[in-house]
Amino acid sequence: MTDAVPEGRPKPRVIVPALGVMQILAWGSTFYVLAVLTPEIAAETGWTTDWVVAGISVGLLVAGVVSPRVGRAIGAHGGRLALAGGAALIGLGLLMLGTTQNYVWYIAAWVIIGGGMGAGLYDAAFATLGSIYGRDARNAIASVTLFGGFSSTVIWPITALLIEYVGWRGACLTYAAVFIGLVVPAYLLILPRRSFIAPAADRALASRVTLEGQERWLFVLVAAVVTIGAAILSLMGNLMLLLLQGRGMELAAAVALGTLIGPSAVGARMIERFAGNQYHPIWTMMASTLLVAIGALLFLFEFTYIALGVIFYAAGNGIGTIAKGTLPLALFGPERYPALVGRLGLPVMVAMAAAPFAGAVAYRLGGAPWTLLILCTIALTNVVLVMLLFRLSGAARRARD
Repeated sequence: MTDAVPEGRPKPRVIVPALGVMQILAWGSTFYVLAVLTPEIAAETGWTTDWVVAGISVGLLVAGVVSPRVGRAIGAHGGRLALAGGAALIGLGLLMLGTTQNYVWYIAAWVIIGGGMGAGLYDAAFATLGSIYGRDARNAIASVTLFGGFSSTVIWPITALLIEYVGWRGACLTYAAVFIGLVVPAYLLILPRRSFIAPAADRALASRVTLEGQERWLFVLVAAVVTIGAAILSLMGNLMLLLLQGRGMELAAAVALGTLIGPSAVGARMIERFAGNQYHPIWTMMASTLLVAIGALLFLFEFTYIALGVIFYAAGNGIGTIAKGTLPLALFGPERYPALVGRLGLPVMVAMAAAPFAGAVAYRLGGAPWTLLILCTIALTNVVLVMLLFRLSGAARRARD
């Protein structure tokens, strides 16, 4: 017997494509944008590359700070105002970025963008889907990640084209106009005005998270696993080309291998999207950490194995994004899900901010082999943590039964 559909709840065929397209824009114009803009910004301003890239680290830290509050707000009131507000902040931050005249203004722009990232990226989108569809949100979450997987593929060429015609400042101003003029109104028009998991009388309670006994340990393990996964993603996303060159490859060959990431991640997500309902999300997380660990280990070998390693790594990270969104829903239920996803955002964003710098230090001290050995150790540690999570979650389910 299935639960009755709450009155007024929008259909996924409307919400999912809208959120998916917005995630392409949000990720592409924030987390991925400096991959294209950094050389242009550095050339015009005279700032060093690390000073320019420090902007995204600041943004991610701010996103981590605001994420728990955003999750609680979405749990109580739905994601309409949160996502619209996040888009407005991203637009304002990009406007400031495109008009920056000094480094203080530049960092201030990333502080604003970071606030928008905390209210506008996957964590907020997943929390919004959880607030609308409850336990039925798994397919919607997986579908949104299919869109998000194309962020860099879509936005990098568009950004490069904009730079050619209007410069890096014009590119920022163009994206700012898109967010303020299109994305904010779209969120306000499409998303529902309330949460469907919190009855009107209980909305204040829906923003509070209570974990007792074994649930606390479950959440600690989930937080550790997704944080390590995010750190690996951020490190590899920023340093993969450098590490491949450190293994003796030419830049062209390293870039060619990098093109395998998008198709591998999206392909794995498509498999999970259509088969995921047949098993518990803990199996998705297990597969994710194993694939990432195998991929990292293959980076230690010769070129043929490295190519396979890129595929395994990207596929693992691809389904890991889905597992991050669906596992807390399965373990803790829909009522607490938005707030818990927001709480997970803090360690995840901090790890994503710190990992590239830590990886760069490791590379400077020991080169690519030392950095890859550290990466493999971290990835294998995550496999062990997921095994512990599997055992503890199994014991919790048996206790409930």
